[in-house]
Amino acid sequence: MTANMTARTVDFKAGERNVFLHLLTACNLSCQHCYINPSQHGTGTLSTTVALEWLRLFARSGQQSNLILLGGEPTLHPDLAQIVRAAKSMDFGVTVDSNGYLFHDFLEQVQPRELDYLSFSLDGPDATVNDPLRGKGVFATCTENIRRAVEQGFRTSLIYTVSSRNIEQLHRMPALLSELGVRRFFIQVIGLRGKSALAVQPEEQWQVEPGHWLEVVPKVAQQAARAGIHVTYPKVFLEKHESFSCAGRVAENYFIFPNGRVYQCPLCEDYPLHQLCIENNRLVKRDGLYENRFFALDIAEGCVMNKLLQPDTIEYIADGKPKHRISCCMLKQEILP
Repeated sequence: MTANMTARTVDFKAGERNVFLHLLTACNLSCQHCYINPSQHGTGTLSTTVALEWLRLFARSGQQSNLILLGGEPTLHPDLAQIVRAAKSMDFGVTVDSNGYLFHDFLEQVQPRELDYLSFSLDGPDATVNDPLRGKGVFATCTENIRRAVEQGFRTSLIYTVSSRNIEQLHRMPALLSELGVRRFFIQVIGLRGKSALAVQPEEQWQVEPGHWLEVVPKVAQQAARAGIHVTYPKVFLEKHESFSCAGRVAENYFIFPNGRVYQCPLCEDYPLHQLCIENNRLVKRDGLYENRFFALDIAEGCVMNKLLQPDTIEYIADGKPKHRISCCMLKQEILP
């Protein structure tokens, strides 16, 4: 275990490819901060045949790309195990993001060697914190299935979405992860997308103040790393000496929904701003003023999409300059154990 608990920024690498494929938008839960927007993402489920055709559009022979299979709840797809195996044969590194319910006996349908990571979402260290956000009984079900997955040899990770409703309990998570045997921890910042974008009353405020985030999150990340856990969290704010970089300029990130929309910037997902779409199993580039046209812009606030779509999240000082520059939402910091 290293004595250096300083977070390092994970810079974007040219040619890096991350494919986020939403197999369906249906889910058994109704999480209060769900980012799925049926009016923009559709309500369909990809057939297995179509899912495999779409994966081939993004596969690169001899070059591993990262594939994250999502929903809704992806284990609701009856052929998820088949899709996982097919993706591995296409040189994808495969992660399944689940709410923890693991439908269709998923742990029995796939082998640990066939899956790079099985990732679980949990938003509190106990039921009193988690279940008001994700649903009654979710904490018990999710932690039980994490234990089962660890016992069966699956590499597991856990995603905790930080909001004003659970940030005060974040410090309790490293102990829970150690007890469960989870060795990767992703701390996420809540995005103003989907349901959380509809919170307009002051009492419904989801986002955490910048100073509060900086006070709490890095310390908890260090705490988790000292416990032997690999921690990743967003670099939400840039330091004065750091330059802004957009993943859209360097890496390849594709957020694919069942209705065929393909976004490159997740901030855009509540709007028809996608530059790409899939039509007749072909990847098509749309002509017009879409997300890609903004990636090259440099502004004082940092991320131009954040400025355009979430301007209320930016604070300014008396001279009109932004108090904090917002980084690309794909830029991460990590601490290795």
